[in-house]
Amino acid sequence: MTLPDGFRYLPGYFDRARQNQLVDAIREAVKSAPFFRPCMPRTGQPMSVTMTNFGPLGWVTDKEKGYRYERAHPETGASWPDPPESLTDLWDAVADYPAPFEACLVNYYTAASRMGLHIDWDEEATDAAVVSVSLGDKARFRLGGPTRKGKTHSLILSSGDVVVLGGVARRCYHGVDRIYPGTCTLVPGGGRLNLTMRRVTLPN
Repeated sequence: MTLPDGFRYLPGYFDRARQNQLVDAIREAVKSAPFFRPCMPRTGQPMSVTMTNFGPLGWVTDKEKGYRYERAHPETGASWPDPPESLTDLWDAVADYPAPFEACLVNYYTAASRMGLHIDWDEEATDAAVVSVSLGDKARFRLGGPTRKGKTHSLILSSGDVVVLGGVARRCYHGVDRIYPGTCTLVPGGGRLNLTMRRVTLPN
């Protein structure tokens, strides 16, 4: 399969020391913005991941209001914590966009977690790339095309890897269909953390 234009895979972008710094930043963030389990729109089915956010906006979903961005944590009502500088630096280096990201979704995957094929399309700024960082256990990332039933390509993501979905790839289906438990000692208690940076609103 030929990978879509705008897809970039940057293996080992963050070394172990910087990975540890990111995990420490997440552990500090969840003191005021704890992980919560979102639910699917309409059905109310709980997702298999828990999540939180960095930035002025945070991605949330529930049965009543569906997918959206909010300025406050849905359970505590508190503002989302500021992102660590290393994420801002990463965005500036790889996003090629004239404005900063506004939301960084942090998903925590256990061995049983999955993320079905989807397109990130809840943002006004769909011309901005989505930038993703993997931390912890390896995961099988699946990338398809502009239709859900198209051919897909699988890629094993390791801790410290970065993926950029820009250009044509920004409109391609993607997901995570397997976690490989015990493949990394970075995350306390095991599992995988995925940080996904997005620009939500169009720049002025």
